Amino acid sequence: MTTQSVPQNTQSTRKKVDVLSVAGRYGALIFLIVLCVIFAVLEPAFISTRNIFNVIRQVSIYGMLAIGMTFVILTGGIDLSIGSVLALAGLVCAAVEKGSRGLLGAGAGEAHGFGLPAAVAAAIAVGLIAGASQGLAVSRMKVPPFIVTLGGMSVFRGLALVFSGGQPISAFRAPYKFWGQGMIGPVPVPVILFLAFAIIAYIVLRYTRYGRHIYAVGGNQEAARLSGLNVSALILSVYVIMGFFAGLSGFVLSSRLNSAEQVAGVGYELQVIAGVVIGGTSLTMGGEGGVFGTVVGILLMGVLSNGLTLMNVSPYYQQIIVGLIIVFAVYFDQVVKQRRR
Repeated sequence: MTTQSVPQNTQSTRKKVDVLSVAGRYGALIFLIVLCVIFAVLEPAFISTRNIFNVIRQVSIYGMLAIGMTFVILTGGIDLSIGSVLALAGLVCAAVEKGSRGLLGAGAGEAHGFGLPAAVAAAIAVGLIAGASQGLAVSRMKVPPFIVTLGGMSVFRGLALVFSGGQPISAFRAPYKFWGQGMIGPVPVPVILFLAFAIIAYIVLRYTRYGRHIYAVGGNQEAARLSGLNVSALILSVYVIMGFFAGLSGFVLSSRLNSAEQVAGVGYELQVIAGVVIGGTSLTMGGEGGVFGTVVGILLMGVLSNGLTLMNVSPYYQQIIVGLIIVFAVYFDQVVKQRRR
């Protein structure tokens, strides 16, 4: 009876593949921990409680948008209109809060609007309508998501300009500002909102039938359709979810800044998509990734920006670094998938 030995080169190949798989799954988290250690050594102020909460508060708006974007990208889609929808939702929300006088701008004085619940409902309604209209174009009309949302980015920004007349709406009352500037204990309210929605989204994607259906559609739409899933309805639903988070984020951002402006959210698409991709959700192939990775990716972006700022690195160089990280993350994602195949 002879014992067959496994060739040494095969064993080393397996080890390499295993290491690569682990790095592909936990690479963002490892990189986040390494960054935190480096910045803590170079700048002790980085690890202060105040700075840590400041980092999370800074990324909370991006984080809520990234949660919605995760649902979209998991189905193989993309949404480039989120910044524009955020701006429009924030303006509508502010106008409802301030009343008709809110459209006169910051100098209009104290206005008597329709109250905070109506304002928040208006912001979310704007986001839902925007998401549903784009979702219908993608799911029913079969227009590529990139084209639909690229057009939406222009349309909704234009609507924000028309609605506001190019003027900001500002000077809100205390209950409105609480949701962007308030604290519950030592924790900023936007941080609580971000983490709460992240937990809910994680549970939905990981433990519900709807979440499994989202992954199935992203993995193979035709196979999902043949399995009896309503692919069009599922694709529509993820754009509605994205719209919800864009509308909510418009309200929270205007609350935090005490101002709603037509230029709000410009460039947010890059930050949000970067966080989702760095967190491991694949742009090139749907059905891979999740909310935990997205949270890690968004925090990584925030830590990187904060640490570089504390070290007095120019914002111009920060943009270069972020761009390079995005390219590397996508490249690494493709390498891991090729090795798995």
